[in-house]
This record gives sequence, structure tokens and C-alpha cells, in this order.
Amino acid sequence: MLRVRDGDLDKMGLLFERYNRPLFAFFYHMTHKADASEDLVQNVFYRMLKYKHSFTGEGEFRTWMYHLARNVLNDSVKENRSFNHYDVNDVADRLGGGTLADEGLEKQQEKDFLHKAMSSLSEEHREVLILSRFQDMKYDEIAKVLNINEGTVKVRVHRALGELKRMFFTSEKKIGK
Repeated sequence: MLRVRDGDLDKMGLLFERYNRPLFAFFYHMTHKADASEDLVQNVFYRMLKYKHSFTGEGEFRTWMYHLARNVLNDSVKENRSFNHYDVNDVADRLGGGTLADEGLEKQQEKDFLHKAMSSLSEEHREVLILSRFQDMKYDEIAKVLNINEGTVKVRVHRALGELKRMFFTSEKKIGK
């Protein structure tokens, strides 16, 4: 990114190749909308170019990128409130099938449940789980992205995981009856 900032715009293609998939996954887990996630990724890379001068190189690039991504997401949510609606068909289309029908169905049901459960979490809980579990970010990195301290990140992750467990066991009891 330092080279892009200094005028070597060809390096932007390398950054796009390296980070477009993780950004798409972040946005998809937050919005559950494939088309919107693709648009949001493009907006992040646009902002990277627009605000390239703000990257100083003092912190990690990924932290700066996810900070931009959160701003893009927040701006989009303000403009379009439909991100909160979960679309099971959209997820099913993107997951593909397994080799055995029963095994594939079971995995699909687990994924559907996970997506529904994640959708019902508060935004702050969903966001820390996505960053820590799906984006493999360390707690100190997440703290920098969210502008909170590392202890708060740990608490949010712990509470979010506890909430997911409660949802899972509650749904198991309902299914078992």
C-alpha cells in the first residue's frame, strides 16, 4: 500500500487479488447479500485509492483496510436498511452440494442454522465473531479496527459465542420434542 500511496497504482491490482475474497467474506457474513457484498468490496478499493495518503505504514495494512471496510458498510447501511434480512436461497446457491445427499443436506442445515444464528446476533457481536473466526484476525488487530481495547474484544467474543451456544441448545431442544 505504501507503493500505491507513492504513485505506483499498478500495485493496487496485487492488493485486490490478495484481499478481495477476505473482504467479500466479511461483507457477506455481515449482510448475507452476495451482490451487495461485491459492491461493498469495490467501494473499499475505491476508498483505498481515494484515501491512499492516509495510510502511513505505521500500523498493519489489514487493520487500515478493515477500518475502511467498516466505514463503507456503515455508510451503506445508512443508505439501505435491507441488509438485516437473511436470504436462505442466496446462501444455498453459493454453498454448493456435497457428495452424499444426506451428508450434504445435514451440512446445509448446519450452515443455514449458523447463518440464521449469526444474523440474530447484535451487530457488534456478529462483527467480532466474523473478524476473529472467519477473517482470522487477532484480538489486538480487531481492537485497532474497532477502536476499542483488547479486553472489550475478548468480552464481546465470549458473549457472542455464549449467545450462539444458547441458540443452538434451544433449537436442539425444540427439534428433539
